[in-house]
Amino acid sequence: MLIRTIFFVATALACTESYKILGIFPMAGISHYILASKLMKGLSEAGHDITMVSPFALKDLPKKGTFTDVVLDGMFETFQQSLIDMNLFHYGSLGPIDQEKILRQIGIAMANDTLHHPKMVKFAASNQKFDAVIMEQFTNDALKVYGYIFDCPVILLQSMGVSSWINNIVGNAEPVSYAPQVLGVNDISKDLSFSNRAENLYLHILNSVMTKFRLLPEHDKIIRSMYPEAPSMEDLYHNVSLVLVNSHTSIHPPLPLVPNVIEIGGYFVDPPKKLPEDLQEYLDNAPDGVIYFSMGSNIRSKDITPEKKQAILNVFGRLKEKVIWKFEENLPGKPSNVMIRSWCPQQDILAHPNVKLFISHSGLLSITEAIYHGVPILCIPVFGDQPANAQRAVMNGYALRMDYLDPDFNEEKLGYLVNELLTNPTYRDTAKEKSRIYHDRPMKPMESVVYWVEYVIRHKGAPHLRVAGALLPWYKYYMVDVLGTFVASFLLVLYILIRLIKNVLSRTKKVKTKTTKKDKKH
Repeated sequence: MLIRTIFFVATALACTESYKILGIFPMAGISHYILASKLMKGLSEAGHDITMVSPFALKDLPKKGTFTDVVLDGMFETFQQSLIDMNLFHYGSLGPIDQEKILRQIGIAMANDTLHHPKMVKFAASNQKFDAVIMEQFTNDALKVYGYIFDCPVILLQSMGVSSWINNIVGNAEPVSYAPQVLGVNDISKDLSFSNRAENLYLHILNSVMTKFRLLPEHDKIIRSMYPEAPSMEDLYHNVSLVLVNSHTSIHPPLPLVPNVIEIGGYFVDPPKKLPEDLQEYLDNAPDGVIYFSMGSNIRSKDITPEKKQAILNVFGRLKEKVIWKFEENLPGKPSNVMIRSWCPQQDILAHPNVKLFISHSGLLSITEAIYHGVPILCIPVFGDQPANAQRAVMNGYALRMDYLDPDFNEEKLGYLVNELLTNPTYRDTAKEKSRIYHDRPMKPMESVVYWVEYVIRHKGAPHLRVAGALLPWYKYYMVDVLGTFVASFLLVLYILIRLIKNVLSRTKKVKTKTTKKDKKH
C-alpha cells in the first residue's frame, strides 16, 4: 500500500510542470498589493517559480514553489506622498472625468518610474526566461513592453471588475446601454434611465478618445525612451492573452465576456483564522452582537472631521451592540462599548457569527469579504469606484448608503441607517443569499486562476481565445463603414429616383403645356 501511494505521488509530481512566471505590480496601494501578492502566492503554492516586482517585500513566503521579490525602492514613499498631495477627501468631491484624469496621470508616472528604475533596467537586461508576465491593468500600459522583452504571453489582472479599461484591449463587448464605466454612473445595469444612459455614453466616448489620443501616446513615449526597438504601444496594447477579473455575479452585474476574460472575484479571501485572544474574547462575549467599522487601508479614520467623528461616537454610544473601530490613534471620549485597534484582521472578524453589521468605505475587497461571510453593510463611500460599489450593494439589497461628502451626513441619519440595518432582517437575509451564490462555483477562484494561467502558458499564449474584434478600429467594430455605405447607397438611389421622377414630371408637364397651346390655336 505504501509503495502504491509513493508511486501515485511520484507520478503526480512528474506530471506537474513548473513554470517561471513574472509578476509586475508597481502600484503601492495596500489593497492593490493584497490582490497582487495573493495572486502570485497562489501560483507559487501551485508549484511555480515566481518572481514578483512590487514596492514591498513579501513577509509570509509560500510553503511551495519558489518565490523571489524584486523590491522597487522608493515607489511606496512616492505613492504615499501623492496621496497626501491629492487629499482623498477632496478627490472624492471631483467628478468622474477629473478623477479619471488623475488616475491616468498616476498610471503614466508609475509606468515611467518602473521602466526607469535601476533594478528594472538591470532586470530587463538579465536575459532571464519567463513563461508569462502578469501585471495589473491600471492605466500603466507601457508595462506591457515586458511581454516583448521576455518574449512571453501577457496576462492582466483587473482589480475593479469588467470595464472599458479591459474591454477595449481584448475586444470585449461593451453595451453602453447597461455596462457601467469605471468611475461613471452608479450601477447603470439596475437603473436604465435616460439620464444614466446618456451620461454613460458620454463617459464611454470620452474614455475611448482619451485612451486613443492621450494615454497611449504618452505610454509610447515612455517605451521609446527606454526601448526604441520595441513594437508600438498600439500593438502592445492589444497583445494580451488573458484577463483575470476580480468580479463575480454575486456582487457585480452580469456582463458579456469574451473567452479570454475570466472572472475570479474573491480569490484573495482566505478561510478564517484564529483571532487574537483579546478580539476573540470581545466578540465571544457580545450577546447583542458586534459592529465592525473600517475605512480601509488608504482612508484613515483619524482624518474624519471632528463633527462627523462626534456624530459617529454619539450613535455608537446609544447602541447595545459592541463596536470594533479600525482607528489609527487614541480616541478620547469613546463610549465604553467601542474598542479601537490601529489594525484589524478584517476577514477573521467578519467571519465571527456575532458580527451583525459592517460599516465600510465600500472598497471592492471589503464588500467581497462581507459577501463571502454574509454580513450586511453600511456604505460610506469617499472616492474612486467606492460610490459605484456602494450603490451596487444598495441595489442588490444587502446595504444602505451614506456618502462621506453628503451634506446630510449627521447623527440623526446615521443612527437611522444603523438601526434599520440591525433590526430589519431583510438585509442580512439578502447578504446570506448572495453569500450562497458566491460560494456556489464549479471550482474555487484561486483554482481558476491557476488553471487559466497554466492553460495560457501550455498553449503558447492561447491565441485561439482572442476575438477578432480586439484588433478592429472603432469604425469597423461598430460597423460604421458598412452602415455608412448602406446609408450612402440608399441616399444615392433615393437621389437618383427623385431626379428621375423630377425629369419624368418635368417632361410630362412640358407635353401637357404643348398640348394645351395646340388646343388653344385650334
